[in-house]
Amino acid sequence: MSAEAANPGAPLRKRGRARIDLRRLGRVALLGPVSRDRLPAAIGHVAEAHRAHYPDADLAVLHKAYVLAESSHRGQMRKSGEPYITHPLAVTLILAELGAETTTLTASLLHDTVEDTEVTLDQVRQEFGDEVCYLVDGVTKLEKVDYGAAAEPETFRKMLVATGNDVRVMSIKLADRLHNMRTLGVMRPEKQARIAKVTRDVLIPLAERLGVQALKTELEDLVFAILRPSEYESTHALVAAWEGTQDPLTDIADSVRATLRDAGISAEVLIRPRHFVSVHRVRMKRGEMRGTDFGRLLVLVGEDADCYAVLGELHTCFTPVISEFKDFIAAPKYNLYQSLHTAVVGPEGAVAEVLIRTHRMHKVAEAGVVALGNPYTQDGTNAVHQAEPADGERADPTRPGWLSRLLDWQESATDSDTFWTTLRADLAQDREITVFRSDGGTLGLPAGASCVDAAYAQYGDEAHGCIGARVNGRLATLSTVLNDGDTVQLLLAQDGSSGPSPEWLDHVRTPTARIAITAWLDAHPEGVQGLHGGAAAPRPPAQPTDEAADSRGRPAGGDPGVAVDRAGAPVRLAGCCTPVPPDGIVGFTVRGGAVTVHRDECPAVARMRALGRAAVGARWNDPGEWSDTADYRVTLVAESFGRPRLLADLTEAIAAADAAIVAATVEPPSEQRVRHTYTLQLPDAAGLPGLMRAMRDVPGVYDVSRAQQPAATG
Repeated sequence: MSAEAANPGAPLRKRGRARIDLRRLGRVALLGPVSRDRLPAAIGHVAEAHRAHYPDADLAVLHKAYVLAESSHRGQMRKSGEPYITHPLAVTLILAELGAETTTLTASLLHDTVEDTEVTLDQVRQEFGDEVCYLVDGVTKLEKVDYGAAAEPETFRKMLVATGNDVRVMSIKLADRLHNMRTLGVMRPEKQARIAKVTRDVLIPLAERLGVQALKTELEDLVFAILRPSEYESTHALVAAWEGTQDPLTDIADSVRATLRDAGISAEVLIRPRHFVSVHRVRMKRGEMRGTDFGRLLVLVGEDADCYAVLGELHTCFTPVISEFKDFIAAPKYNLYQSLHTAVVGPEGAVAEVLIRTHRMHKVAEAGVVALGNPYTQDGTNAVHQAEPADGERADPTRPGWLSRLLDWQESATDSDTFWTTLRADLAQDREITVFRSDGGTLGLPAGASCVDAAYAQYGDEAHGCIGARVNGRLATLSTVLNDGDTVQLLLAQDGSSGPSPEWLDHVRTPTARIAITAWLDAHPEGVQGLHGGAAAPRPPAQPTDEAADSRGRPAGGDPGVAVDRAGAPVRLAGCCTPVPPDGIVGFTVRGGAVTVHRDECPAVARMRALGRAAVGARWNDPGEWSDTADYRVTLVAESFGRPRLLADLTEAIAAADAAIVAATVEPPSEQRVRHTYTLQLPDAAGLPGLMRAMRDVPGVYDVSRAQQPAATG
């Protein structure tokens, strides 16, 4: 059974015209050109489809290209038995139906001439100009690459480079593969499977990323039929059984039309059947299929504002399924796709998915970059490309962001296997998110990307010095996974001595970040010396004091300066929260009759109240009642990003505030974040706020707070 004869997408896809008869077309092609004032009948189908999108297109160049292609391929036959010219004609017709401009169609007609005939690139350039020559050369380079398993890495590296320089090269390649897949039935089963796997793993994801859904969905169905024949047959039978029943979407579509008509909104409401792979996915997800699962409603309007007007009417007049709402107009997908997605409950309780978009959005949704015309002219017409830049590179304004990123990192991936692994991983991502930068710009990242990915996407190699991030205004670790719509502010070290940690590789999803981190680690096997003070920064020595400290960290004989409602009871300040004036305080009796005084917000207070322990009233004495030996110990926790000399700068700030360090600990760094705990002796409690401000002003320190550690209740 040939793939063409059993095209699984045909029953579900509405087409403007029937698929052409290749054998009849081949006979017409063999007759050669007709008189100069008429197009050959063989290319009439292409001309008709092209004029539907470009009514004023000049067809003379297509006539000329057809004459060259037909004469060059004359005598060559395809394995399916048709004259070879039927292949470039069919590929060109596919692109014409998608709305490709004249230059692309001209190159498509000629795409095999340089590879398979005596025609040279110089001849193409002389007859059709630099633009067509550039595209034909790009496709020719792809055709020359072996698709064997051993050659796959370098194959798709070349493909990516050619695609990146001009996305129309890949458009022609995808149409070429679609026609070959349609006629794959003449090949041996093992070769069919090999070609289908390559199509599944690389070409279909590329079609998705280029937004060419019309090609992507048919390729998916053809691959599905070859690689999973039993599941394809069961899905085919399921769809066939559904086609003989009353479609519940029809009634819902009528209700939607009436609703929009009453609201004065001009809209076209269509029922859009799902293709086979989509039906299979829905069945795997939901188990039993509902009648409305075989298709979706498509509402087409004239202007962007009309999309939201339709949405408002639907959500007002029908019960919406809020979890199904997505706005890809305000935030387009990475492949240029724009649409509003929602779901509503129909009159009989059936749930229908609804897509709302303008006619322009629909064209781009179906044809992606193919629908954007010539990316090198301002009006999308067929104009000769302007002078090339000196380095031969071409800036493509329609190139999606993901493709630009892939082009960047493929240059860094000198090893083909590394390139292949990262390419496959990137293409396996079926969803992309958009996050907002602090400067108002946006970053497109794969779903599951972390702050590390965002750093390299925004700063490139400068991200080696990333020391932290704020996500939606809150400090976050670099391993934090970002969600669609998050705002991320990336914090970079200022001294240039920081570098990535090997642990970063556990959190990255983008090839750009992974290759950059790996390259840096390979170039710096010793790591960054002195970063964070080493793997675990040493504790600074305690500054000497004149008095020995007791078990609570207070000097023996020190006056706490606190009066409690228990006459004669010894008073201690709790070491867990180290209260100082003017903190709100409360006491609790401990073993031996002493009263331990805590800050009101200390976690130990809540614990003891929960245990039924009676609180003892406590208040600070007036300063005049304190003894000469009165002093205050406070425990502060400093959260910082690791950097060289951080410890020295913090201790210098503490000393400048006339505070003495009684004890200090620095925890081992985790993801370049370091936690410092200092127990300090203050000459005056009133100086605590100024001390904390001074510590926060130390570069790299992002927060200083009072310690609130659990303490024994006595």
